[in-house]
Amino acid sequence: MGPTRPGGSHAGIASHRSDRSSPNPRARQVAIQKLRQPRSACLVVSASNPTTATAAAAAGEMEAAAAGGGGERWCVVTGGRGFAARHLVTMLLRSGEWRVRVADLAPAIALDRDEEEGFLGAALREGQAAYVSADLRDKVQVARAFEGAEVVFHMAAPDSSINNFHLHYSVNVEGTKNVIDACISCKVKRLIYTSSPSVVFDGVHGIFNADESMPYPDKFNDSYSETKADGEKLVMRANGREGLLTCCIRPSSIFGPGDKLLVPSLVAAARAGKSKYVIGDGNNYYDFTYVENVAYGHVCAEKTLSSEDGAKIAAGKTYFITNMEPIKFWEFMSLILEGLGYERPSIKIPVSVMMPVAHVVEWTYKKFAKYGMKVPQLTPSRIRLLSCNRTFSCSRAKDQLGYEPLVPLKEGLKRTVESYPHLRAQNQRSISKASVFLGNGNLAKTLLWEDTKQTVTVLLLLAVIYYHLFTCGYTFITAMAKLLSLTALFLFIHGMLPANVFGHKVEKLEASNFHITQVEAHHVAHSISSSWNSLVGALRSLCRGNDWPLFLKVALSLLVVSILSSMSSQAAFKIGTALVFTGFKAYEKWEDTIDSMVGDVCSILLHIGSTKKSSSQKQM
Repeated sequence: MGPTRPGGSHAGIASHRSDRSSPNPRARQVAIQKLRQPRSACLVVSASNPTTATAAAAAGEMEAAAAGGGGERWCVVTGGRGFAARHLVTMLLRSGEWRVRVADLAPAIALDRDEEEGFLGAALREGQAAYVSADLRDKVQVARAFEGAEVVFHMAAPDSSINNFHLHYSVNVEGTKNVIDACISCKVKRLIYTSSPSVVFDGVHGIFNADESMPYPDKFNDSYSETKADGEKLVMRANGREGLLTCCIRPSSIFGPGDKLLVPSLVAAARAGKSKYVIGDGNNYYDFTYVENVAYGHVCAEKTLSSEDGAKIAAGKTYFITNMEPIKFWEFMSLILEGLGYERPSIKIPVSVMMPVAHVVEWTYKKFAKYGMKVPQLTPSRIRLLSCNRTFSCSRAKDQLGYEPLVPLKEGLKRTVESYPHLRAQNQRSISKASVFLGNGNLAKTLLWEDTKQTVTVLLLLAVIYYHLFTCGYTFITAMAKLLSLTALFLFIHGMLPANVFGHKVEKLEASNFHITQVEAHHVAHSISSSWNSLVGALRSLCRGNDWPLFLKVALSLLVVSILSSMSSQAAFKIGTALVFTGFKAYEKWEDTIDSMVGDVCSILLHIGSTKKSSSQKQM
């Protein structure tokens, strides 16, 4: 299937209606395959930029659509560059029934390589799709985007992980009001709103196989859920106004290729050593929905509303959309992690332990967000989401919309894992920054505990040195003389021992053990030169004056050295040894987290500095 040809859209409607009213299951399968299989004519590859190639034509196409010219059917997808929306756009184009107008915030569309060479790129070049920049909070922009459209799929929404009521209200409520008003003024026939199952979740009580009769809670889990519920109510009340038909889709926990939140966050946690933990008892069930099934649910809703009989049933209603295969939440996460080569979570932490920590993290973010602090992953609302049951019944969608998942859960997981080859465990960087700084040689192996035997040997040697230098009260020369004497005595006695003592074989120390080969000397020199070059590189970065994270690390290191130098040699030896053998290892393990924290501190300092500078300039 491909972009719509003149006269093809009306045939598509007639075909769908006959399929909907017919009990023949074969006809339904044909309709499903029509949505899933692309037509070869849409696989044309062009080196031209579809943005520039269609920018001049987009305005003319919108004007022609508004005038009703060409007999083409236009639909609009708000938030069209979002995760699920991209899949819906592709599915609509593949159906051959629609020209699709992609509406989003960016001033111009920027395609990924796969999109450039795929359906969307071809559709943009051939005029079967167009991009329009629109902010839902701007009535004029929204109305312009909807001109000449027959259907609007309202999928735009802000990031749900940001608990910012003002942002969520301005988009999910005020923006939805603008969408409804624009639909009415532009004579749009059908509006399908992408809601969320969270509109019935209070954050306290788990949900098990809930249907659409479940009421809104008195108190919502977060501002996103509350404002999505308000937007849903607006869409429901708008049904029937001046001929506009509406319905709401509630897709549960979307996953699949192209997701930039769930899988990348999981992998980042795994690489930082945080994915080993399970919040709660790990027995809470979830309904996850493969993204293609979410898109198909929207298509089913639109097609049902397009028929007279279907509109009488579905208009003004809400529908849960899932894969119809509930699974334990942490089992699902484990399958993704294992598929990418990481260990599955195994250490269980009670919710009662995590919740106070999450409240502190959220409070810190609220105080320092204005200074550039990144949105934290650990929040109270997210802890509740990770530890509660959340499963929903799709019976209404199945009976009234004819919805059934196109892709089973197992296949969806397989496709998802295969779409992230760059995030597999073997593609992690093999050499840490700490190892590079230490020269990637024996010093790095010792201090980073890569060779446990070697590390323990060095620690024992340091313990002996500490005993002779500090505990016995010897001078430095006396202590060193005694250490050398003990070493000589040990070697002499060891040399006198027979090869077998009481059945135990004694490994003799050969003279070659004390000989430094050219290769070993080269490694030592390489370690020293590598460490020196790292220091020189750090000095160069400092001289440029634009690497705040590096400056803070150097300043902190020098502060530690100055503190140690102010202590007695005995205390400095003990503390210094402990810091060296634990500090580098800790940095290697939590490198990303530490760098992120340093980055946050730098952002705050830079923001404060720029604020003070601008205020002083205003005073002048």
